[in-house]
Parts: sequence; C-alpha cells; structure tokens
Amino acid sequence: MIDRLDIVAELGSRFGHETFQVQPTRDEIPTLWVSRDKLREVVGYLKTDAPGPYKMLYDLTAIDERTRTHRPDQPASDFTVVHHLLSFDRNQDLRLKVALSETDLRLPSITDIWESASWCEREVYDMFGIKFEGHPHLYRLLMPRTWKGHPLRKEHPARATEMGPFQLPDEKQDAEQEALHFRPEEWGMKRESETSEFMFLNLGPQHPGTHGVLRIILQLDGEEIVDCVPEIGFHHRGAEKMGERQSWHGFIPYTDRIDYLGGVMNNLPYCLAVEKLAGIQVPERVETIRVMMCELFRIASHLVWYGTFAQDVGIMSPVFFMFNDRERIFDIVRAVCGGRMHPSWFRIGGVAQDLPNGWDKLILDFVNYLPARLVEWEKMVMQNRLFKARTQGIGAYTLEQAIDWGVTGPGLRACGCDWDFRKKRPYSGYQRFEFDIPTATRGDCYDRGLVRAAEMEQSLRIVRQCVENMPTGSYKADHPLTTPPLKEKTMRDIETLITHFLGVSWGPVIPPGEAFVGIEATKGNNGYYLVSDGSTMSYRTRIRTPSFRHMQMLPMMSRGATVADMLAIIGSIDFVLADIDR
Repeated sequence: MIDRLDIVAELGSRFGHETFQVQPTRDEIPTLWVSRDKLREVVGYLKTDAPGPYKMLYDLTAIDERTRTHRPDQPASDFTVVHHLLSFDRNQDLRLKVALSETDLRLPSITDIWESASWCEREVYDMFGIKFEGHPHLYRLLMPRTWKGHPLRKEHPARATEMGPFQLPDEKQDAEQEALHFRPEEWGMKRESETSEFMFLNLGPQHPGTHGVLRIILQLDGEEIVDCVPEIGFHHRGAEKMGERQSWHGFIPYTDRIDYLGGVMNNLPYCLAVEKLAGIQVPERVETIRVMMCELFRIASHLVWYGTFAQDVGIMSPVFFMFNDRERIFDIVRAVCGGRMHPSWFRIGGVAQDLPNGWDKLILDFVNYLPARLVEWEKMVMQNRLFKARTQGIGAYTLEQAIDWGVTGPGLRACGCDWDFRKKRPYSGYQRFEFDIPTATRGDCYDRGLVRAAEMEQSLRIVRQCVENMPTGSYKADHPLTTPPLKEKTMRDIETLITHFLGVSWGPVIPPGEAFVGIEATKGNNGYYLVSDGSTMSYRTRIRTPSFRHMQMLPMMSRGATVADMLAIIGSIDFVLADIDR
C-alpha cells in the first residue's frame, strides 16, 4: 500500500487548482467540485494514470439541492451528481461533485470508463431525471417505464396520502402489460444468427432459484446463454425517500429491511454515519456489543446462503440443518434484543439496553456448539463431488473485473484480494480483535462459497473474544444527541424532562453536514451517505448496497454458461432483493 498522498494537491497540480473547489465534510473524505466538461478527463486520470489509482467506482448518486439551506463552501446548483471513488493502493476514498442547473440536467456518461456506472447512471436518471449522454441503455431501472415523475426530487410525493387513489382502467392495464414486453433490439441483442434462431426465456420473477421477485431475460442458443438482462425494481419500496420523512432516530427500523437477513448489521453503518455527523463517540462497551451482535448476524445470514446455495444445485438436506441452527442464533438475539430477524436494536450513540443476565453463557454455548457442525457441513457440501462439478469453473471473474464492477465482500476475496473493511479500516473497535481474512484464487462459484464458509469460523472467533473481553461501562454515550436520552436524567428538573420528551418524539437535531460510513456487511460493503440540513430528519439518505453492484455483473458471469449454471451463479452471489432495490 502506498502512502496516502494529498490527492487534492495532486489533482490541482495536474489540472490546475482553478479546476476544483474543495468542500470540507464531516467524514473528512476529500471532496472536490469539478465542472461537467472536465469530469471525464479527471475520472479517466484517476482510474488509470494516477499513482495509487482509484480503480473502483464505489458509488454514484445525486442530490436535489433546491430546498437545502446550509451549503457553505459549495457552488450554487439545483442538482448535484456525486461520484464516490475508492483506491485500494491508498486505502482512500475520493468524492467528486458536479453542479447542474434545473434547466440543463445532463452529464457525460462514464460507462466506457467503469462497467459498473451503467446501473448507477440509470438509477440517477430514474430517480432525478438527470440524463447521461452516451449511455447505451438509459431506461428506468427501479420504477416501471410508465411511471410519471422522478421519486427522489423534492416535489415528488413522499406518502401515498399525497397521491390520488390507485386506479387501473383497461387502457392503463394494457399500457402496463405492453411496457413489460422485452425487446431484444433495445439491448443490442439479435433474434437470430446465421445458423440458428435465438430463444428468449424469462427466468423469474416467480422462480424459486431467483430467491425473490427478480426477472432475468435469457438469450439462449439451445441450452447455452448468449446474453441476459436482469430486471430489478419489483421489490423497490423507496427506502431512500423514506429517509427524508422519518426522524433520525425513527429511520433505524427501516434499515433492518434493506438486507433483511443482516438484522442489526444494517443499523450499524447508519448509526455510525449519524454519530459522525453529530460528533458522538460511543463507549468501548457499546462498540464490543455491536461487534458481537453483528458477527452473530453474519453467521445467521451465511447459514441461509449456505443451505439455499446447496439446495439450488440439488443438495436438499443441508438447508434444513442450517435453518435449525440459525434458530439457535435467533434464540440469542431474542433474549438480548427482544426481536428476531429485525430487532432494530442499535441506537444513535449506543444500543437500546444493556445485556441481560446470563447472556454470556447463552452465547458461549452456541460458540462451542457450532464448530463441529461447520466441519460436518464442509463434508456434506463443499467436499461433495457433485457440488464441485456444478460450481468449480462456473461464473468466474478476475480480480480486475471484480474491481471494475464494484464487487466487495466475499466475492472480491474469492479472487485473491484480502480486502476486508474490518481490517483495512477498522470501525466499532474491530482493531481490538484477532481474526483472519479467508481468500481464494479462482473467483468462481465454488470459491465464493469457500470464502463464506470459512468466514463463519472467523466470526465465531470474534464472538468468543467479545464474550471473554466484554468491557464494563455504559451501553450509551453521554452525549446530548444520543437517542433516546438516558432515562435516569429525565426527573431532575422540567428542562431535562422536556429535552427527553423532544429527544424521544422528534429525535435529535443533527448539525448540518455530510458524512459517509461503510462497513463489511454480510454480502459486501454496505454504506450510508447522509446529508443533514440542521433538521430533525435527513435531507438526503443514500444507501450503498453490495447486492446492487453484484447483480449487475450477472450477464458477464453467465455468458457461455447453461441455464442450470445460471442457478448456481445466482446462488453463489448471495444477494437479497431488498438489498438490490431498496
């Protein structure tokens, strides 16, 4: 890893300091405003020519600035397009912003620079109406093609009560059905070749192998996949829009429903981002409790993946055994948090309550129980010769391809890269724990499985260390913006009682600013980019999910494979539809 060079000075020297305007942010990520005309030149340099290049387009999104009041050190703009780049060599992020006026919402596409930009630009077009010139398929991504308006604009209704009653006359139903027709020519596909006629097959959205409402249109030459187009958005619920109308505290339960197998791990990046905005430093006990619960949910999520992946390729027994052991984790979660899948237990500045009596024995019993089961499943699944035949050499990609497509988590480590945000950028006290980062080399379906199976062993190591080294202290930070405030401070005088009441009902008023925090979640890097305008709720909530990037790779991974291989590839990705669609 090279030194973290001053990228601002470096870019100023290369392109001229007048090319950029620097914006300070709460997360201290270098943030530069660049003109639309210079964008492609700058990002092209950053990806290929800069020392310690920014090879990954980590995220691309936009902000409707028209009603925002606190914007110091920023140029005037009606809309802002935000490019978030990641350099592995520097272990550093970079944020590039482009200001756009409402009368000229266009930007040059960078899909020829990063493959992963395609879906990101389509999402920005869908949600904000910003057009990317040169994009090959600039159609709506999450909303139906018949949708009117752009949902993340401030004038678009945020509640169903702000809209008229739903009606479905015959002409609307006909139009909706017509919009669902797949036209291969729109995607550069041909209906026939010189020697054969291609078949187009819908896989999903009601297929057990898609693990939810996902439609994949396959272009087939016999049994071979020539190309495919994933169609997403069936599970879209407007999670980012909800962030604009919920209090900072009230949005926490919504985070549980993003990767709905990740439980409290969804709460963590959101709480960390809010705490960074508010300047809250949580006690060491809070950090350790959070790590312990997150790693338990990592195991729970991996158990679902392990069993269903085996089932997808024809091994029926493991899913029953693994779901049974997942229930053991939920028994612990229910005892500690009071809930099971969606406990919404983390809070801004801490957790909901302290650990109950007997928590340590409950968790240690599980930590001592599971290792033998992991060995048994290793023999049942990973060493099964039929499983190997169905997964080895299937759906492979190189490390360079993984980075170009924005892959994080086990999918990246299966290519031989030991990048794990818990190690490279420790958060919540992960630097105090000893654990290894499992990797593989081939980047195929089997290796992605190999890495996840090994990760469960490392999670058990971390959980055991949490139990054996749990710090003493409070389960909440002693900070005025911690929510809900500490109960023991409510009865001193009327002022503290009023403060507590407002903290519970309205939630805290977070200082103006911007902050991003990403964590090593169950399926890759999950992050929240939050913009505060000095209010009781977020001005802009951007949710960066790993499944969104990974599903976009499906055509590249499946070309030349068979329909049966497609089910193995889908199972190896370990995605959740709500994590894709939000």
